Amino acid sequence: MKNKRLAAAMAAVHMYIRTEEEAAVVAMQSQAADAAAKSLTSAPVGQMNLWGLSGRQAIMNANAMIRQRMFK
Repeated sequence: MKNKRLAAAMAAVHMYIRTEEEAAVVAMQSQAADAAAKSLTSAPVGQMNLWGLSGRQAIMNANAMIRQRMFK
């Protein structure tokens, strides 16, 4: 009888510790996910420079034509 009580108490303590550890892991994962979401959403969004973009595209097109030997 005494051994059964001791085994039950030990099992209960073990289960309590295990659930606390699992809860801590879940909390850490949710904190990491929240931090990652905040870092993605809080990043400043710059305005797109269309003139610069079209200029770079034109330079790349010209270089591609030169590589393809279209100009001779």
